[in-house]
Amino acid sequence: MILSLATTLLGGGGEGHGVEPLFGWDPLWISGVIFVLTYGVIMTEKYNRAVVALLGAGAMILFGVYPNQSAAIHGIDWNTIGLLTGMMVIVAVTQRTGVFQFLAIWSAKKVNARPWGILVMLSIVTAVLSALLDNVTTVLLIAPVTLLITEELEIAPYPFLFAEILFSNIGGTATLIGDPPNILIGSQVETITFNSFLTEVAPIVPLIFIMTLLPIYVMWGRKLTASDEAMARVMNFKAKEAITNVPLLKKSLAVLTFVLLGFMVGHPLGFEPATVAMVGGALLLLLDNLSRTPEEKSENVHHTFGEVEWVTIFFFVGLFVIVHGLENAGALDILAEKVVGFTEGAANSAEVTTRLSIAVLWVSAVASAIVDNIPFVATMIPTLKTAFVQLSEQGSVLDLDQQHAIWWSLSLGACLGGNGSLIGASANLIVAGFAERAGSPIRFLTFLKHAFPLMLFSVAIATVYIYLRYLV
Repeated sequence: MILSLATTLLGGGGEGHGVEPLFGWDPLWISGVIFVLTYGVIMTEKYNRAVVALLGAGAMILFGVYPNQSAAIHGIDWNTIGLLTGMMVIVAVTQRTGVFQFLAIWSAKKVNARPWGILVMLSIVTAVLSALLDNVTTVLLIAPVTLLITEELEIAPYPFLFAEILFSNIGGTATLIGDPPNILIGSQVETITFNSFLTEVAPIVPLIFIMTLLPIYVMWGRKLTASDEAMARVMNFKAKEAITNVPLLKKSLAVLTFVLLGFMVGHPLGFEPATVAMVGGALLLLLDNLSRTPEEKSENVHHTFGEVEWVTIFFFVGLFVIVHGLENAGALDILAEKVVGFTEGAANSAEVTTRLSIAVLWVSAVASAIVDNIPFVATMIPTLKTAFVQLSEQGSVLDLDQQHAIWWSLSLGACLGGNGSLIGASANLIVAGFAERAGSPIRFLTFLKHAFPLMLFSVAIATVYIYLRYLV
């Protein structure tokens, strides 16, 4: 499917859906070249991916893939942008309380500073926080504390950071807000809600967590040792001292609870996740500034917004414009035909669902290990929607449950596939950055050797789950 995507995008022959491209060039060819070049430059990691995505989006407009700027802006999914921004504001305020450092230190002391016990506890904390917040934010908060603990223990941080990468993506798979691919699916598929992920995807996550932890123990568990003096230094850490602002912690936990409840009950009431997250972020900012002077309020709000990961936000903005440009030029219609090709010869809609679900699961997993899972999923969502329409026109009408089985396959494949390499997911690159700055770089091939087989193993478990729950 990946090769089909590239050849489709560069193959030409599109009519452009009424678009008037620059110099009369074929909009399908133009959009395909821009898309492939953008992907390629992002994969080199030589340039900031937000800058590259925005340049690609601008090229879509300048070369006439879009008739005007308004058409390009129409392609941006503002629900995703609002959800990400709101949650980033909440986390930016909450992290000032020290609660995340408290959890890491508390976890280490609960296992008497034994290295393997610390790895397990930090893995659990990482997975849970990744589900409740998001995996990118979680590793930003946990990785620095992990490096501090391993430095005190005088042991290599690689096994700990490796586990946190894997379990941030595994934990993030469980909820709509946990991993960017899920945010995209939940935002762009109207019939899928926050609760849908909890009931349909989350149940398999604990099993994948446990089954992934076992090989990690075989590789490193028995080799992780530290001296009594080193463990004593960690035991001397004061977890409570990490909490620097108790009143703000109470406000943050109250607002986070409100937001999570809002995600659960908001859809039936007509409130999208972005609305809930943005209101929660604004409310927490208000509570955080009640007792401050006007000057302090201004400075505090500016500082909080400075903590938002604007690189990720603008990366999404550019990405949405690029992918919608492909759709506008007709490329995704052709790609959808190739997806439908997987179902040739299927006897009925049930067999169509089985073929598509398994194909999407494995293609998504392998593709997400090769390229970042965010742009891959952003491309696949409109492609699958178009494929469903084409199947319906051919007489293979998939009901809602059958379509959902394919969406869950995309979610599991992309989120778990992100563990396959260092460039598979944003969280991976963030942890690698921390490790490099600490003088313990994570090598691409070393990570690939350890992570890719574990990724395939987790996807195999997900395949059995998808088949037994939705396809039998």
